[in-house]
Amino acid sequence: MNNINWGIIGCGNVTEKKSGQAYNKSPNSKLVAVMRRNAAKAADYAARHNVGKWYSDANELLNDAEISAVSVATPPAFHLEYAIAALKKGLNVYVEKPVTRTAEEAQAMADAVKQYNGKLTVAHYRRALPMFLFIKDLIEKNTIGDIRTVQIRMWKSQNPDLIANSETNWRVDPELAGGGYFHDLAPHQLDLMLYYFGEPVAYHGFSLNQSGAYKADDHVCGQILFKNKVVLNG
Repeated sequence: MNNINWGIIGCGNVTEKKSGQAYNKSPNSKLVAVMRRNAAKAADYAARHNVGKWYSDANELLNDAEISAVSVATPPAFHLEYAIAALKKGLNVYVEKPVTRTAEEAQAMADAVKQYNGKLTVAHYRRALPMFLFIKDLIEKNTIGDIRTVQIRMWKSQNPDLIANSETNWRVDPELAGGGYFHDLAPHQLDLMLYYFGEPVAYHGFSLNQSGAYKADDHVCGQILFKNKVVLNG
């Protein structure tokens, strides 16, 4: 197998351990270049992680002949732009979640994958983790009997510890993130529900800003009815 040579666009906190370094630990995979608009921070990242090349311009990284796959790890506002630019150049693309800010942007990204005959993967990696595979196995074996309803409750402080600190908290800026902490965290939960229970046939919900602490909504509620009649409340 030929090596997959990765370039990361947006080498922020999410790439420090999870995304960035995994590329060097996987067989036939290597992180060869990183890009960040702040040149000093791009250079610092490359030096700390022994990455051979760094850029402060995404187009320079996309034009690097050594790169065969691109990881888009910027805030969601830039996912569509960079993903399409990479697909146009025939590069495989890995996009952090949430994949885009809106459904319309997600559809545009999916259309680009078809148009350029590319391969794009979203960072819903939890389907491959042992704990969640164990739960999938319990469900399929009917270990706890028929599942009728699923409840998800996620409560976080105004500044949750599990959110990486950044100079500006873009996660609660709807223009950059598409929403608030729900947009940042819930994609993993919702993806697992699709993995466990299959196709949804109805869904609805609402969101609002109760605290006024920032622009994004801070309270989200919703329901999903799956084809197998499992009902999710979150």
